[in-house]
Amino acid sequence: MKQLLACFGMAILLLCTAQGQTRQTTYCNPINIDYGYTPIPNFSEWGRHRATADPVIVNYKDDYYLFSTNQWGYWWSADMINWTFQSKKFLRPWNGDVYDELCAPAVGVVGDTMLVFGSTYTDKFTIWMSTNPKANEWKPLVDSFAIGGWDPDFFTDSDGRFYMYNGSSNRYPLYGIELDRKTMQPKGTRKELLHLEDWRYGWQRFGEYMDNTFLDPFLEGAHMTKHNNKYYFQFAGPGTEFSGYADGVAVGDSPLGPFTKQSDPLSYKPGGYARGAGHGSTFHDKHGQYWHVSTIVLGVKNNFERRLGIWPTYFDQDDVMYSNTAFGDYPHYLPDSEQAGKFTGWMLLNYKKPVAVSSTLGAYVANNAVDESMKTYWSAASGNSGEWISTDLGEVSTLHAIQINYADQDVDSSFLGKIPDIYHQYKLYASNGGKKWKLIVDKSNNKTDEPHAYIELDKPVEARYVKLENVHMPSGKFAISGLRIFGKGNSAPPDPVKQFVVMRTEKDKRSAWIKWSPVDNAYAYNIYTGLEPDKLYNCIMVHDANDYYYKAMDSQKPYYFTIEAINENGISTRYPIVKVE
Repeated sequence: MKQLLACFGMAILLLCTAQGQTRQTTYCNPINIDYGYTPIPNFSEWGRHRATADPVIVNYKDDYYLFSTNQWGYWWSADMINWTFQSKKFLRPWNGDVYDELCAPAVGVVGDTMLVFGSTYTDKFTIWMSTNPKANEWKPLVDSFAIGGWDPDFFTDSDGRFYMYNGSSNRYPLYGIELDRKTMQPKGTRKELLHLEDWRYGWQRFGEYMDNTFLDPFLEGAHMTKHNNKYYFQFAGPGTEFSGYADGVAVGDSPLGPFTKQSDPLSYKPGGYARGAGHGSTFHDKHGQYWHVSTIVLGVKNNFERRLGIWPTYFDQDDVMYSNTAFGDYPHYLPDSEQAGKFTGWMLLNYKKPVAVSSTLGAYVANNAVDESMKTYWSAASGNSGEWISTDLGEVSTLHAIQINYADQDVDSSFLGKIPDIYHQYKLYASNGGKKWKLIVDKSNNKTDEPHAYIELDKPVEARYVKLENVHMPSGKFAISGLRIFGKGNSAPPDPVKQFVVMRTEKDKRSAWIKWSPVDNAYAYNIYTGLEPDKLYNCIMVHDANDYYYKAMDSQKPYYFTIEAINENGISTRYPIVKVE
């Protein structure tokens, strides 16, 4: 009988592994939620596509609640990996069927009550309240909020006083005001709190290359966090379309300032697969670890085509707040893990490796699926079951996780807003020789929408080839912007960089030209920078180059830099720290 039970248990384990249903300990950005399609018709003239941004996550009774722009609802999760969507339009009859129903929302907790409010410049939007958001039970608290505000944020101080912050402009500042927590009426007048200073802080310059040639930089996305009796006033800049989209932070001793800006961004990710880390919010998990959720730039079908990412966040001994985005789109450990927030060490195994496909649509070629760019993708000629893509890792490697990033190609024209009951179905196979394939993940019966499917394998798999086979698409062609295989190769880590030069000129001390000797067995490099040798908090991943123009510095301060090389087998030692005045 014991042997029978043991065999039965093993059979269940193998079934769960094949179906990808084992408990995950890791996640990978962009986070895998059922993003709605943009509800705005003229925003999708170049193709129907998913989009959201401006996220807020709050920890409410040890569950995580995620709200973001125009999703016609919200999500909740107990573990930050499995998210349940609750359908809800936060509108009153007099609002009509507006597109910006919950744009850049404010979410706050007052006592045992959650409050939600969307951006508006009128007094006709409602503040909603709930003591049971998991059951989607809501009612109006204030039917027409008197002062409105775009990109609002709610903050309850430890003394019970309640505040709202708002602002979104390339001309005007961010504002703050205290509200009566019972009536939600303003107490006094709003106060100007913060302006951008792009003349000093390089990261605040507008443009993909931070050149300010098109528009002045935008200031938006206020969010307040209190830690150790200090107030960390967060703000986004310089524009949501760009890889350098980031959140900064200013620190003060009271909720309405004055505030002193930190020189470097709180969350900044201009390189890698998932770029951008702006307009977000900070929360802590049930174990006390802080996290920052923010907006990832995509911008192919429309400037406002975006995704979400979550980054572990910390406060150092000198009250500096920072998020760790190094390897930020590789697998990291979830809150319930003993290593919460840490990088797993699983490397990307198939960057620009050979790819084979069942068919190709026009110029959407196969190599686009392995080039570490969200903006490019491969598309099969159809969305039919049986279309496939395989990737050759070059050698037998140890597979730990796989991320499947779908692209929106030829999506049905009716896909506007939240589309219920859509799903992805697929199978993943592994092989050592590329001829005999073993099924390692079977999602052919899946009924969930997984636009950025992430599968952590229950047990590592040894293989050289991985094949993804389509079973069902929600709509459109079978199109992949990133088939990303994570694990460890069986060869040597890269050699360290031997020469590394940072050139900062007197003409513009916000900028530097960084150059290094290339490493033959590396596919990428991480450049780390910061204001102290032991505080290199910002990281830029660079592929296929041995130079980089860094334009994100505080012109008034010296900086420190180092670099490491990256390949399928690991990370090199870092170059000795370089200081530039």
